[in-house]
Amino acid sequence: MERTDSMTHEPLFLYIESKSSHTLTADEKVQITAAFKPRHLRKRQYLLQEGDVCKYMAFIVKGAGRMYTMKENSQETIIRLAVESWWLGDYESYNLHTPSIYYIEMTEDSDVLLVTHEDMKNLGAAIPAIDEMVREIDRKGTIATQKRIHAAISMDAEERYEVLARTYPEFVRRFPQSMIASYLGISPETLSRVRKKTIYK
Repeated sequence: MERTDSMTHEPLFLYIESKSSHTLTADEKVQITAAFKPRHLRKRQYLLQEGDVCKYMAFIVKGAGRMYTMKENSQETIIRLAVESWWLGDYESYNLHTPSIYYIEMTEDSDVLLVTHEDMKNLGAAIPAIDEMVREIDRKGTIATQKRIHAAISMDAEERYEVLARTYPEFVRRFPQSMIASYLGISPETLSRVRKKTIYK
């Protein structure tokens, strides 16, 4: 990973304030800048590999990435897609310090800000906006997981694609069709038929 010390933290400051009711002070911004380390990751470069402990949570300033598992037959199952102002990391491994079962790979050349679990914990204790942001992320993450489980159980392929395209149109534009299919839990052939059907509706 290449250091990019010239990277601005401004997108992160704006994100934190958007997820809380607080405005960051100049001193708080200094603390956040010291804790979040800028890195440049190339396309197809890994942020995390299976078996490693997730030491960092990554805030994406520019670029995109995916988190996935790999089965014995080399079939990938994508768990998460992320673009600018999204987070990438194995939440379980990051918090419990256990080996991850996931890979995290950048799908575009990306600039990210990395923070350790200890630094994030310290920031949350010292900065009300960070504490509120973390609680808001947890709340929305729980809701999003529940919705995804519901979609997998109750929706057909066409409905799942339509919800994704409506909720996260950036995903449809930025990620290859094969990755979108894996994320939705359908085959690329099924996705191709669904997309054609959707276009002609």
